[in-house]
Amino acid sequence: MQFIPRPLLKTKEDALEHLSMIDAKIESNEGINWAIRNKGNSKLIGLIGFYRIKPEHFRAEIGYMLLSEYHGKGFISEAVKRLIQFGFEEIHLHSIEAVIDPKNYSSEKVLLKNGFIKEAHFKENEFFNGVFYDSVIYSLLNN
Repeated sequence: MQFIPRPLLKTKEDALEHLSMIDAKIESNEGINWAIRNKGNSKLIGLIGFYRIKPEHFRAEIGYMLLSEYHGKGFISEAVKRLIQFGFEEIHLHSIEAVIDPKNYSSEKVLLKNGFIKEAHFKENEFFNGVFYDSVIYSLLNN
């Protein structure tokens, strides 16, 4: 959550509310998420999914989070590869986008490794806890 400008989930109730929001997006066809886990272990170590699906534009926004002790071990890159495949082959997207903090170099590296290109850099377009943040958009076309 270091690079995501929104409040941390601090209680069980916060987590249940977040899960309800995820379920509502699945029900309305606006998003879909999966758990990330280590093979052979059922422990949840992260989430990945399409947080905003725009069916009318054949475009969706990818998002992911991973527990810090699993950073740099290839989990996100592997999950992104699978999500790209699902997006293009199963739900027939034309493009996938990712919106990241420009200081999130690890996420940028994952996106570039998976063929995404930088589309835009928005200056101070997000406001959270009294601070303005930049956003960078990366995208991948289904060619």
